[in-house]
Amino acid sequence: MEQKEQSFEEKLALADKILNDLNKDDVSLENSIKLHEQGKKLLNEAREILENAKLSIKQVDDE
Repeated sequence: MEQKEQSFEEKLALADKILNDLNKDDVSLENSIKLHEQGKKLLNEAREILENAKLSIKQVDDE
């Protein structure tokens, strides 16, 4: 089953939730590592969306 691509805002919201989860006292080391990897992936994907948007805006401005 194909998942709908998350928006920039959805990725940031999920990354924020992960950060909140990481700051909890009862998070195990193993879970902290998994959360960190998920958060890093989400932020990289959000950065890519942002860079593509900047490129699109620049192309429109150059026309």
